Amino acid sequence: MSTFYPLRVAVLTVSDTRTLETDKSGGLAVEALGAAGHTLVSRAILPDDLNGLREAFRALIVDPEVDVVVATGGTGITQRDVTPDALAPLVTKAIPGFGELFRHLSYADIGAATIQSRAEASLCDGTLVFLLPGSTGAVKLALEEIILPQLDSRTKPCNFAELLPRVRGTARG
Repeated sequence: MSTFYPLRVAVLTVSDTRTLETDKSGGLAVEALGAAGHTLVSRAILPDDLNGLREAFRALIVDPEVDVVVATGGTGITQRDVTPDALAPLVTKAIPGFGELFRHLSYADIGAATIQSRAEASLCDGTLVFLLPGSTGAVKLALEEIILPQLDSRTKPCNFAELLPRVRGTARG
């Protein structure tokens, strides 16, 4: 049996209107990641501001205490939806399969409206970053069907959790 390796996770909600008390999507992410055995190292709510978001992403990416960032909100196509644009210059390697799979799975729930989502995942230096829509349904789907299995070192045939040490050059013996 494989060993479970808890990862250190930051949850970032992008919203002009939510607070910690009203942030159901961020709360859902925190709860699900914690229940899976991961450690929450940071939680924040930031407005839909491109430069502010970029600086927040940059700080989380360089923080040695953060393995994974899960961001909710700001992935649509309106003028205020700037989360993917804020992250773009910080991406080392895009992980297009995440967005493709998310939209495929989401199609069963919301039909062709899934095309409006710019949900994505990327490797930024040695940090995994997932950008999710702000709806609780989308966050639940992404976590349960894609992210949590990939952050579990016991998932076979492969998973992000076992790849992170190799990506960072700190492979476990």
